[in-house]
Amino acid sequence: MKGNMLPFWMEFLQGPWVVVVVALIAYIFKCINILNEYERGVVFRLGRLLDQPKGPGLVLIFWPIDRMVKVSLRIVTLDVPPQDIITRDNVSVHVNAVVYFQVVDPAKAIVAVEDYLFATSQMAQTTLRSVLGQVELDDLLAEREKLNLELQTILDKQTDAWGVKVTAVEIKKVDLPQEMQRAMARQAEAERERRAKVINAEGEFQAAEKLVAAADMMAAHPMAMQMRYLQTLVEISAEKSSTIVFPFPLEMLRTFGLEQFKPVKNPDGQA
Repeated sequence: MKGNMLPFWMEFLQGPWVVVVVALIAYIFKCINILNEYERGVVFRLGRLLDQPKGPGLVLIFWPIDRMVKVSLRIVTLDVPPQDIITRDNVSVHVNAVVYFQVVDPAKAIVAVEDYLFATSQMAQTTLRSVLGQVELDDLLAEREKLNLELQTILDKQTDAWGVKVTAVEIKKVDLPQEMQRAMARQAEAERERRAKVINAEGEFQAAEKLVAAADMMAAHPMAMQMRYLQTLVEISAEKSSTIVFPFPLEMLRTFGLEQFKPVKNPDGQA
């Protein structure tokens, strides 16, 4: 039995049927396409776009009548190269950014523009120079979030016709000239000195206010002055001093009932 089958298969493999079977298998594999969950297939039939993109999953096309272009729906991270920008106050800076976008309409992304990746990249560069060239350097450094939102809005409006949605734009780095960096360092140092002087002046002013209030209180209450003198004596006695000279006004003797006390005068007539 095996001897009879072997010549049959050898005759079959040597015949024209092999070419037909191989061509049929190759055509079937050419017509079968498997798309991932994040992919869609834009199908052209005889050059005309079909209504809806295909996928995900198993997609059958009739090659060569049909031609399919795969489009990814995942978010693309586009690094915008550094751009030479002259700000509104005539400062030359180098700014680079990053753009996040994704395709929301695969048909438009293929039909409306030749290469949506390259087109979005070029649009991001020109928009970055245009928008940042209208602001001053201080706004560029301090208002990043506002500028990011403005860039995202402008880019999204321009790429909407291509079926591309710009989800975010972030300014990554701003390179300043060395002269501008030194000038900003001097400005920051001067600002810190100004704040220190203002704080010192405010402290002296508050201390003067407290001293005036204390003086008014002691003038209204003489006993407070006496208590202050006694407290000062206690503080001085804690120090390791051999001689203490402490002024004591004679007017305060009246507080102790020593009005009859008279100072002793020296021969020169001085007390």
